[in-house]
Formats: sequence, structure tokens, C-alpha cells
Amino acid sequence: MKNETLKIMSVYTQATGSSYCIYDHNYKPLPGTIGEFDIENTVCPCCVKFRAVAGSDPLEAYPCHEMHLNAIREANRRGGSHVYQCELGFVFWTSPIYTEGSFTGALRGSGFLSDEQNAGGDHGSAGSGSAESGEKSAVMCNGEISADEFRRRIAVFPRGDNEKIKSLAEMLLLCAESLSSGSEDYHEILRRRAEQQQIIAALIGELQEKYPAGSTMPGYPLEKERGFIAALRRGDSKSAAQILNELLAILIFTNPGHFRYIQLRATELVVLLSRAEISPGRSGNLSLETNSFKHVQEAKTIEELTDILHIIVERISGLISSFQGIPHAAALRKAEHFIMENYTRKVSLQEIADIAGLSAPYFSTIFKEEMGENLSKYLNRLRVERASRLLLETDMSLSEIAGACCFEDQSWFSKIFKAFTGFSPGRYRNQGGGMVREISESNLSEEFLKTMK
Repeated sequence: MKNETLKIMSVYTQATGSSYCIYDHNYKPLPGTIGEFDIENTVCPCCVKFRAVAGSDPLEAYPCHEMHLNAIREANRRGGSHVYQCELGFVFWTSPIYTEGSFTGALRGSGFLSDEQNAGGDHGSAGSGSAESGEKSAVMCNGEISADEFRRRIAVFPRGDNEKIKSLAEMLLLCAESLSSGSEDYHEILRRRAEQQQIIAALIGELQEKYPAGSTMPGYPLEKERGFIAALRRGDSKSAAQILNELLAILIFTNPGHFRYIQLRATELVVLLSRAEISPGRSGNLSLETNSFKHVQEAKTIEELTDILHIIVERISGLISSFQGIPHAAALRKAEHFIMENYTRKVSLQEIADIAGLSAPYFSTIFKEEMGENLSKYLNRLRVERASRLLLETDMSLSEIAGACCFEDQSWFSKIFKAFTGFSPGRYRNQGGGMVREISESNLSEEFLKTMK
């Protein structure tokens, strides 16, 4: 691996005129992998001498090591390149290398002064004759060289404008990606997660302004969750992703430090998502629910959890897109959109068929063929899903929930609810409500699965 890396970086240096350094998984430069035009050797001999202090860790004695180490960590966090500069105005850029999703090293480029530095400024630049520049060089080089010599050495380095440095950093990232290995591009995973977290962080910032410290925190937004599922059913993946970020922002904001609770909410969302996949009853739903549940339960961070949920949304969106190619898809999509907006009231087959532009008998036939269940069962399932959330999230009575979900009476509500869930509404509330607040981390998965069966 070292030989391959050296070969690639040699080509990189020849093509760009940059110097380079290769770091191992412990953030230490590999021996013999510092490029010919190394800044520290050329400009600051004191840095080189610090490394050779007897009885000390050369890296701990090296004044710039901590700066480079922090930059590599930042690049590792973001999964991409990171550009930075030292006090003298030298620009550096670094990119991480991964093997099977684990950090195994980094590449660092350098060799240019920032174009933003004033030639007569206070960074020891060429042409600077100020006393401050002389003092800077004396501090940086511990008096090893004179101010004039310091400026002469600085002058050999070219200046790099922002666009050039950006291009050099992007080329180095391509080198790092070519040296990385694994089933999926880990650079892309981390970049995607970083973008997701930026969006969520902005939404949390808005919540912090709306709900300052000491104010009453918002409850879990059931209506927003309904909008999320409805957007997916319509095939509106962009709105679904946006609402998902809003849901996660609220969960993180109202439950700081309670990752397991947020994870539980995410698991509940996966179950709802699996039922929203294309349509109920169609093949593939169980596979999505089982695999996604496993991935959510194995997540260790908010970043992983967010990414998993977004991947699920993308997958469902793709399946919905394929569904749109079936016969009568446009008519069924109109009908489904209407149902999602009106299932909490009494709607007739004729009313829905009119929206679809088809006769009632024909609509009933194609609905069952394409959706996997008849209209009556489909409506009842949606109403049971809504009722299950109201049971867990509100203090509404069973009769109130029955009315809110368009069941004729409490008795009929209980009968239909048990047919779908295997539990009476009262038992579901007692077990489900207690589960959210009290179950331990060790039995989280088992208890959740029992409740949702």
C-alpha cells in the first residue's frame, strides 16, 4: 500500500508542483514520504531540529503537528478535503484514506503561500521589511536564521489563488479515494452525512430561537409525521426528505442526549415507512421493514441514524416511481392522494372512483389488483395506524379516538383495531405507552417487535 501511495503522490507532485506528506492511521507521517519541497525543511530549520530533541517524541516537539492533526481529523469527519493555512500564510490541504469504512491514513498537500497574504504584511512574506515580520520569523524559527534569510526562503514559494488551491485539494481527494477500498465509497458516505447534519443543525437553530431556554418544549408532531407519510405515498420524495429532517430536528432538540429514545422513534417511523412502500400488501414490504429495523437498531450515532432513514426514503421513492408505470397508475395515484386527505371521514367508493375518473365497479377491481387489498380494508388500515399513534401520543378517550378515526362506535373500533394489531386499543395503549417511557435498552428490540406485530 505504501509503494502504491508513493507512486500516486509522485505523479501528483510532478503534475501540480505541490509537496506532499503521507500519514498513517495513527496520524503520524510515514518515514520517507515527505515530498522534496517540504515547507518545514525549507523555511524553518528549527522545526526540523525540534524533531530530533533527545528523549522526546518528535511529533510532540514539532510545532505544526497539532495543526495538521486537527486538520486531518476535520477532513475525516467530513469525508472530504480540508484546506487550511499556518501563521506564516502557507496553505495546506488534506484528505483521508479509508479501508472498509475505517480510517487508515491521510494525504497532505502544500507548497503555496496564500494569495490573500499581503506581500508586505505580517506573515513573513517575501518583500516584507517590517519589524513585525522580523519578529515573526524570529519567533517561528527560534532565531536560527535572520529575517532577511527568512524572507529569501519564503520568496521561493509561489502564491496560490483560491481556485487553484481548491483544484489541488480536489485532485488530492481523488488520489485518496483511489487508494481507499471497501464495498461503498466511504468518502461519499461521510460527505452525505455532513450535509444532512448541516441541514438539521440549521433547523435546530430555528427551534432554539422559537423555544428559548425555560419555555415549554414542543410535543412530537403527529401531523408532520402524517404529512411525511402522505408525501411518500404521493411520490413527492423532495418534500418527504424535508419533512424527515424537520422531524429529526424536533426529536433531537426536545431530547438532547437521549439517543435511545430518538432511535426508538426512528424504529417506529421505519414501521410506518414499510407500510407506505408503494402500497400495502405488495411484495417487498416485509423485507424493507426487517432490514431497515436492523440497521436502525445497529446505528451508533445521530449521523448514522439520519443517513439510514434518508436511504430508506430514497429506496421507497424509487419503488414508487416504478409503481407509477403500471396500468391506471395516474388514476390510482389521484385516488390515493384523495384518500390520504379524507380517510378520517366517511368516504364512499363512488366518491373515490369519481376522483379517479373511473366507474365504481371497475375502480374497485383495479384497486384490489394493484394495491393488494380491497378499498374497505385499505381505509381501515389507515384509520388503525392513525388510532395507534393517538393511543400512544394523546390522552384522548377510546370513544374520542374512534370518532377521530371515522369508526362507527367504540365497539367497532375495538374490533377492527384488534383485527389489525392483535391487541385491544386499551392493551395497546398500556403496553405501547409504557414501552416508550420505561423499557430498558436491553429488551428494546424484542418489546417493540411484539407490540408492532
